[in-house]
Amino acid sequence: MSNEYMGYFAIFFSAIFTQNVLLTYYLGMCPFLGASREVKTAAGLGTAVTLVMTCTTVLNYIVYKYLIVPYDLEYLRFIVFIIVIAAFVQVAEIVIERLSEKLYNALGIFLPLITVNCAILGVSLFMVIREYTLGLSFFYGLGSGLGWMLAILAMAGIRQKMTKSRVPGPLAGTGIALIIAGIMAIAFMGFSGVIKG
Repeated sequence: MSNEYMGYFAIFFSAIFTQNVLLTYYLGMCPFLGASREVKTAAGLGTAVTLVMTCTTVLNYIVYKYLIVPYDLEYLRFIVFIIVIAAFVQVAEIVIERLSEKLYNALGIFLPLITVNCAILGVSLFMVIREYTLGLSFFYGLGSGLGWMLAILAMAGIRQKMTKSRVPGPLAGTGIALIIAGIMAIAFMGFSGVIKG
């Protein structure tokens, strides 16, 4: 495998496991805790986050590289990135509603809520800080989305199983969810060192 392809694979793998945007940087915790009670709900939100995160990372790269940097507008990147994310979510919502009403109904309220998911903005900012190329930005966005989806699906599966468990009163709900998230973060740290860049 050539070094170029190994770089893409390393970025993709690390975005899913070792640098999981949710379990390493704790970005996107609100929807993670709110929508992880059922696997079906988590799958819908995870799919939508993956789609939006991948596409907006690439779009924000293009806007940053060819509009913000050449015109020396780097102080506006936060606002511009948020506008790109919000616009993409609105366009995606309209397109999905027109093309597949079943998918639109399955995603429900989750598609518009993705606009305020800080993990989406965080991935775009990390892409700029780390100076990724367009290809690396795509794989980083895709890997980050899949990592977020993997984490929320794992959490939903655990929480669904725990409905039959006896949890001490003070830990019920968010308390036990945060403890599980911490244990999951430690488990994901076990992947560190698997790929040497």
